[in-house]
Amino acid sequence: MDIICETCAYYAYDEEFEEYVCDINLDEDEYARLLQSNYKTCPYYKNGDEYKVVRHQM
Repeated sequence: MDIICETCAYYAYDEEFEEYVCDINLDEDEYARLLQSNYKTCPYYKNGDEYKVVRHQM
């Protein structure tokens, strides 16, 4: 799976583990489907670039 976590809105710093983690809230069934899937990219990826719309309008 090609993952671009650094630009994802769900990529957040966890102070307890002192590292960046995927902070999406999945239940156990959704997580199992994600791990067993044949996705080429993460289906939950959401661009975290707040300025994307502004740059598009310029």
